[in-house]
Amino acid sequence: MAQDILSRNNVQVRGRGTQTLLFAHGFGCDQHMWRFVAPAFEADYRVVLFDYVGSGRSDLRAYNRERYSSLNGYAEDILDICQALDLKDVIFVGHSVSSMIGLLAAIREPERFHRLVFVSPSPRYLNEAPGYVGGFERQDIEELLQTMDKNYIGWANFLAPMVMNRPDRPELNQELTESFCSTDPTIARRFAEVTFFSDNRKDLPKLTVPSLIIQCSEDLIAPRQVGEYLHRNLARSTLRITRATGHCPHMSAPEETISLIKDYLEQASLS
Repeated sequence: MAQDILSRNNVQVRGRGTQTLLFAHGFGCDQHMWRFVAPAFEADYRVVLFDYVGSGRSDLRAYNRERYSSLNGYAEDILDICQALDLKDVIFVGHSVSSMIGLLAAIREPERFHRLVFVSPSPRYLNEAPGYVGGFERQDIEELLQTMDKNYIGWANFLAPMVMNRPDRPELNQELTESFCSTDPTIARRFAEVTFFSDNRKDLPKLTVPSLIIQCSEDLIAPRQVGEYLHRNLARSTLRITRATGHCPHMSAPEETISLIKDYLEQASLS
């Protein structure tokens, strides 16, 4: 059973430490996106990477529309992997939607997690009156999903540069576009709907595990107000604003991302 899960999620284990860093990729991506960050921790930690079912080199036959109709289904992937590898005291590092997926996993089984690191997180992508700024109106997301239905390649070419927000690094835009395009369109469409209409604001007070919020200074997907909202509503959280712009600092500014994570873990070890 454990081997089935490791194969299903294309789990890769590296590093020489005893404590585990578990890296979780964002929507439309896979574990390859962590290649600029994860190796920096392999000397001191056991590094675990994986692909959610429906992404990367996971077993697409395992995709179940009902299970993955909410972020809880993806949280089950994380807990399955923790159980298969008998992981405890995990430092979870999640990008974008994986931040809330990791939060849900840590609420369900807090004993497995030591720290959570949220990279470009958002508990709600839609603006909600009164006073919550998520970055998108409902019509924006509905039009985005309609574009996915009509012209998936065109959608990928439109969204990737907006997500990356690094016009000076066209190679990153191209890589993200190719990552979107390599994902099964039907599964990607479903994951996008689940992601952009998710609302985890009521889950935030349930988290007991300490967390680091890495918020980019100019992020069109998760504006700065989102990071500040999370910090106000997550007990035992630390907020760091990056110099990096865009939604993918682990790709566009890996050195800064590594430094922020290492500084946080070093301070945590002293407390």
